[in-house]
Amino acid sequence: MIARRRPLTARWTTLVPLLAAVLLIFTWGRDLPAVVVALVTLVLAGAVLAAVHHAEVVAHRVGEPFGSLVLAVAVTIIEVALIVTLMADGGDKSSTLARDTVFAAVMITCNGIVGLCLLVASLRHGTAVFNPEGTGAALATVATLATLSLVLPTFTTSKPGPEFSTVQLTFAALSSLVLYGLFVATQTVRHRDYFLPITRQGEVITAEEHAAAPTARTAMISLGLLGLALVGVVGLAKGVSPTIESGVEAAGLHHAVVGVIIALLVLLPETIAALRSARRDRVQTSLNLALGSAMASIGLTIPAVALASVWLSGPLVLGLGATHMVLLALTVVVASLTVVPGRATPLQGGVHLVLFAAYLELAINP
Repeated sequence: MIARRRPLTARWTTLVPLLAAVLLIFTWGRDLPAVVVALVTLVLAGAVLAAVHHAEVVAHRVGEPFGSLVLAVAVTIIEVALIVTLMADGGDKSSTLARDTVFAAVMITCNGIVGLCLLVASLRHGTAVFNPEGTGAALATVATLATLSLVLPTFTTSKPGPEFSTVQLTFAALSSLVLYGLFVATQTVRHRDYFLPITRQGEVITAEEHAAAPTARTAMISLGLLGLALVGVVGLAKGVSPTIESGVEAAGLHHAVVGVIIALLVLLPETIAALRSARRDRVQTSLNLALGSAMASIGLTIPAVALASVWLSGPLVLGLGATHMVLLALTVVVASLTVVPGRATPLQGGVHLVLFAAYLELAINP
């Protein structure tokens, strides 16, 4: 039975990314009827599941924390490309697109994904255990990047409005790249043990007890299919966004809800992968995915939009409003208190989920 399931899994996880790519080619830039939207949504869901499968194959081959890093960076690079493409299309709302997308990613990862994983792991295993050294380092980097890129523009005076001047934007972009690069070096080279799962006795788990690692050829094929699946996820999400916008407008909701829905779709592969790790009591892997995605979102998006602003016309608004700054500050404080003990109960997971619910509620009713 197991032998039959493996070829079946390999077959559909290969076909779905290819189908998503073909469907993306035929639907890109077109108005889609309801039947096609339903088909795109179905393929989108399949591409998400296929992406998670291939990410786990790659992670199994290269080991942690490299596996989490591959998925986080792959999703973020495609997300950045999508943001720059939408900004190039212009429109009145494109000036705040980068800010809204990055902040949505921070809230979804640091509160939504973290909260769900802590809740699932603690309910299933009593408490959720993780390495406070590595998680604390990741959280500090996310907080610094978010403050430099999203909070400071609201208070600078060199340019009117919540915008950076050219010199300030250049500094923010370079700082983001340096911090992200330094974190990746710390995570993968100098202090890799800080980002590996630990046992309930605090011992680092250096090797998993499961099936033999896939061959290099299998891992490379999965890496290519992972990239193809993620392109399909982001591209098809953009394709159904006009339908989502129409539904949001028909419901009388604020336009920011569209950005939240798209961000949720794009981050689905990481969410599912993080929840699977939490169910296996590998909470550190879940936190690597969540905080790594938030960090990559800021560390790669800000330099990309700074570079794109050279040829894109119109303002680039990065500064958050007062309400979102309060949510960001509260998230950093709560996350710090969650990380320090190195273990969490369902209470901590619930607190993060309430913060995420508050963000969603304020997106609907600002």
